[in-house]
Amino acid sequence: MQAINDRCEHTADKEHTNSKEPINEVKYRLADFVNLNWTKYLLNPKEFIKPEHFKAINAIRTCGTEVLGKHIYACPSCGDISEITNSCKHRFCPSCSWKETLIWAEKAYLKLLNIPHRHAVATLPHALNSLLKKNYKLLNNALFKASAEALKDWMYARFKIIPGIMSVLHTAGEKKTQHHHTHMIVSMGGINKKTGELKTAAIKFIPYKFISRKFRIKFEDILVKLFDTGKLKHNFKNRAELLVLLKKINKDNWRFHFEPPMEDLRKVIRYVGRYSKRACLSESKITKINREYISFRYKDNRDRGQDNKPKEKILTLHYSVFFPRLLQHVPPPYYQIVRYYGLYANSNKIKKEYTAKPSSAVDKSQKTYKDPKHCEYCDIAKKHIYSVQDIREPKKRTEKFNKNKHKCLITYPLKIA
Repeated sequence: MQAINDRCEHTADKEHTNSKEPINEVKYRLADFVNLNWTKYLLNPKEFIKPEHFKAINAIRTCGTEVLGKHIYACPSCGDISEITNSCKHRFCPSCSWKETLIWAEKAYLKLLNIPHRHAVATLPHALNSLLKKNYKLLNNALFKASAEALKDWMYARFKIIPGIMSVLHTAGEKKTQHHHTHMIVSMGGINKKTGELKTAAIKFIPYKFISRKFRIKFEDILVKLFDTGKLKHNFKNRAELLVLLKKINKDNWRFHFEPPMEDLRKVIRYVGRYSKRACLSESKITKINREYISFRYKDNRDRGQDNKPKEKILTLHYSVFFPRLLQHVPPPYYQIVRYYGLYANSNKIKKEYTAKPSSAVDKSQKTYKDPKHCEYCDIAKKHIYSVQDIREPKKRTEKFNKNKHKCLITYPLKIA
């Protein structure tokens, strides 16, 4: 068994920091690896495959292909033709969601208070992973609430203000194993309850132990309440066994830390929110696909260099190991992995002058692709010629004529494994 595991998972020993290749260049697509090995994995799956897992895999396989349809545009002057395929728009697809991430990040940035913010991270102990796997929604809801409430209690007790908190759930570690934590954008100030004025907090010291203890107590209170009300799925024989587990993991302080002050808030928002629109594995990190094996870069936080930065290494996994690791991070349908607390909660209305950003703050560097609807030779907009779409529902080929736009929409049924 150990020999099999050694063949299925391998970590390169050498550090990969001197590569001359651009980090963001995508050479390998996750869809290629899925198409090679998904059918084989279905014959002997290592974990139960849920409906949302099949939906995510189908989205990855069909995104950007003609299966989802395409649109033909042509330049009226030179006749240059562009074919634009539809994207799946699935939040777990690594290919099509980067643009949506940028749009979401810009909207989130404009809604934030015009005061300094910090990036905070609250992490659950790995000893709770088995419970988290059985109670994904319940315990991640508890993680959201406990981490936000701990920050709100500290800010109100120290400064008598209500902060704004934007929280995003991440469930994957660097090796794509279970690592449940929330990334939070926290305003270093807020609105005074009595006066209603916007106030920046003069924070010289952050009581990490106090906040960590608050976070732990609030989470455990919710966990025990879920057990007492019979809502928690578990293998404990009685309440005492649960308390023994909690006592064991309470010996160490629960991890709750703040990142250094932010220089570029937009970059942090994009980093924090990337899982809200994308898969937990970026295709730019994939270094090699070799039939049944996939290799990707990861940061080893336990192995740091002289600059105290984690070394970048390469992990190689067999598809039988990779697919369960990847799919365990697909969120359940309609589960909100981005939530807002304090002043940023939907129930609170913030004055526009408190969120107003200077005109120089408008980010004009977000265009990272060429517009296929624009002719680069004639510098004019291309005109739509026709569309080919596939809804995969009719059993027979159908043709529809749109009288308003005078174009033929052709649909072709196709079954996806």
